[in-house]
Amino acid sequence: MWLLAVEALGAFFLFVFIVWWTMFSGKKPPNKSKTSKDQNQDQDR
Repeated sequence: MWLLAVEALGAFFLFVFIVWWTMFSGKKPPNKSKTSKDQNQDQDR
């Protein structure tokens, strides 16, 4: 019985690790984004 509990716990932690890894990996969005005010100033020029 304890073996099933250990296996279930291992599977749970593996699942949490995979979800965490996929959430925080990948390309980061650019830091500077233009606001609507900046876009309006560009159009006026």
